[in-house]
Amino acid sequence: MTITLHQAEDRHRLELLVKSEKNAKQRDRYRAVLLAIEGYEGDHIASCIRRSPRFVDEWAARYRRGGIDALQGKKYPGRKPKLTPKQEEQLKARLDAGPRADDGVCTLRGKDVCRIIEKEFGVVHTLGGIYDVLRRIGYSSLVPRPRHRKNDPEAMKKFEEDSPFLRGR
Repeated sequence: MTITLHQAEDRHRLELLVKSEKNAKQRDRYRAVLLAIEGYEGDHIASCIRRSPRFVDEWAARYRRGGIDALQGKKYPGRKPKLTPKQEEQLKARLDAGPRADDGVCTLRGKDVCRIIEKEFGVVHTLGGIYDVLRRIGYSSLVPRPRHRKNDPEAMKKFEEDSPFLRGR
């Protein structure tokens, strides 16, 4: 496979990029082009970097067309969020206020947040999607187990003392 250098310093620059790149896929792109510049065949390059021959051909062709700058992968934007930024702020304020009496729970879980979003914003989310939304707006799904409002520590202590099967502890 023959590739001519776009600029005289490209070989040195590719060697530095191969050494410094942390992303393995991007590093393999640089390595494929560097080996092609050195004159190796596509199948040999593919076996050296453990990628397909098509991978090697594609990135070699990109280098031919645009140089080192063309070796960057495309950025895919992903799906547009279902909630607008304004709705996310409203949700955050609602969650910070805690559960309401009409929620019927002492703490809000993922499925409760799904229900709230559907009821208040008219947007249906899956349980997995809700955890992504919560992470994006700054919440963690791991929280200590809540104590119920009717929890009575004195009654629990009395129960432990009076229970015959717990006395041996």
